[in-house]
Amino acid sequence: MMGATVLLVEDDATLAAAVRYNLEREGYACLLAPDGARALELARRERPALILLDLMLPGIDGLEVCRRIRAESTVPIIMLTARVEETDRVVGLEVGADDYVTKPFSMRELLARVRAALRRARMRPDDEDDTRPITFGRLRLDPARRELTRDGQPIPLKPKEYDLLWFFVRHPGRVFTREHLLEQVWGYDFPGGSRTVDVHVRWLRGKIEDDPANPRFLRTSRGAGYRFELGGHLTAPAELDEP
Repeated sequence: MMGATVLLVEDDATLAAAVRYNLEREGYACLLAPDGARALELARRERPALILLDLMLPGIDGLEVCRRIRAESTVPIIMLTARVEETDRVVGLEVGADDYVTKPFSMRELLARVRAALRRARMRPDDEDDTRPITFGRLRLDPARRELTRDGQPIPLKPKEYDLLWFFVRHPGRVFTREHLLEQVWGYDFPGGSRTVDVHVRWLRGKIEDDPANPRFLRTSRGAGYRFELGGHLTAPAELDEP
């Protein structure tokens, strides 16, 4: 998606210049914001195709910026963080980030993440069947609206939660490894990335299952990965192999 506008939110001028240079060399337009307030202003005014968002910012921090943008938009957000603790990355995903890159990072990896995020963002159903709502149990997934409801009441989903659920319901009964899900839903594979899948599966279970500890729909296949059962028969506890 060359020519797309990327908003880079980074207070380190040296790093920002390097990232901007590489983005523009790849054909992207790049907007720069050195702090959270400027990031919110540009995000609302310019409507970029993707946001690269530093976690540690002066003034409004990256998590709060992400939270505010996500309340208004589904634009892909990739968090840039120097923090290596898993809890920091999980919090970023919880407030709406689609992905994270840990500093220091290679430009090659960052550009691959950008391409993957933009590719996923522009993917839309390409045939009539793909726009038909799918019902399982008391739940209804409407791809035309990107909306999940239970008994007619909306259930809020983060963008990647929706993408993952949509992928599962289109392939009922099939077992997918974490690596395959990363490739198909996130568009890449990277060391340690399988944890991202586990986190999103846990969040989805909390929203679609009556008893997340004994899921009807989104099940774990021991030693293999995950599968989705539209019929929703209860899984025997012995079958579960929770991450």
